[in-house]
Amino acid sequence: MGWYSRSAAVNPYLVEGKKTCGLELGEAEPADWVAVSVGDGCTIAGIWKGLKEMYSLGILDRLPRLLGVQAEKAPAVYQEWAGGSLTADPRAPGPAIAETQADSISVGIPRNWRRAVRAVQESGGEMILVSESEIDEAMRMTARLGGVYAEPAGATAVAGLAKARLGGSAIAVASGSGLKDVDGATRAGGPPVDVAPDVDVVLELLQVEGD
Repeated sequence: MGWYSRSAAVNPYLVEGKKTCGLELGEAEPADWVAVSVGDGCTIAGIWKGLKEMYSLGILDRLPRLLGVQAEKAPAVYQEWAGGSLTADPRAPGPAIAETQADSISVGIPRNWRRAVRAVQESGGEMILVSESEIDEAMRMTARLGGVYAEPAGATAVAGLAKARLGGSAIAVASGSGLKDVDGATRAGGPPVDVAPDVDVVLELLQVEGD
């Protein structure tokens, strides 16, 4: 119908949008590792492109290593990375049906898997798989320790970082707000709590939750 595709999985201009995360990481002097959730592969590839450009410009004096994180129930890019090949047919069905709760990375046939695998390889990085329960725990951990309300796909990067236990410093990219998937947050952390407009009530509830 002549519509414009805004999918970063197929529109090369929108991969440039993903790149801005790498530019911002470059401004902030990234750590030894950058953990990124992976679905189609365009986000981790775009971040790597941005980091390389910041390095080429002399803003960064070194490049971090990438940790690509996928859900065990949507492992297509991980399996291509583990196989070490960039020559598979991208039109072929993925190695598994994607059925993870992390909707934004629930991808069975990734569009940008080659870019993702190449980015991890070039950075000297790794990929890792995490379970659904590890994603749930990461959502709670991200909120409790960082004050960040992440959707399951965004918290997947945190889950991978916690599981990998890498040496050195690390940054996890929480790529999506929990408001994208309120059901996921409710599943991981329980139903919302109605709070009266009273500071004492808030403090009391926080104490109860803390216990």
